[in-house]
Amino acid sequence: MAITATEMRNGQAIIVDGDICIVISQQHTKPGKGGAFIQTKIKKISTGQVLDKRFRSVDKVETAFLERKSMQYSYTAEGQHWFMDPETFDQVPLDADLIGEAIGYLKSGMECQVCFHDGKALTVDLPTTVDLMVKEAPPNIRGQTATNQYKPATMETGLQASVPPFIEPGEMIRIDTRTGEYVERVK
Repeated sequence: MAITATEMRNGQAIIVDGDICIVISQQHTKPGKGGAFIQTKIKKISTGQVLDKRFRSVDKVETAFLERKSMQYSYTAEGQHWFMDPETFDQVPLDADLIGEAIGYLKSGMECQVCFHDGKALTVDLPTTVDLMVKEAPPNIRGQTATNQYKPATMETGLQASVPPFIEPGEMIRIDTRTGEYVERVK
């Protein structure tokens, strides 16, 4: 299936020059002169090579068909993140750079969709929201009552997020994995 370059998203599998690649990052740029373009960093699955690739906004990009399988995140060892099939107990490793920013949302035992192409694990799709415990957050300053003021906080996984001033260390909060934004407190 072909999509336009503007429809690419991080973690998506595409075919570039006959190779399956994972989009690591993409940025839409509109220069003062000329047409808009998409600057991407892509990783070739076959070699592990990371490339900078520029697409025009109107370019068509072929997506790779991926099989998705529900798996549980188990643990991390030596740069590999291991996922287990809850039915067969088979374990599959994924490199940290293939997972990308999703690493900050992974907790042991968490259900994820692992994407395979021709039997090889390529990337992981997270649930829309995850519940994480706040490990560190600066104290609330009295008198700060504005609702749009957020403070930085560190989650149990090491993820950095902006949270409302009333959030304290030890609390569970829900975070949107698509945007990295605070959603709500979890009771």
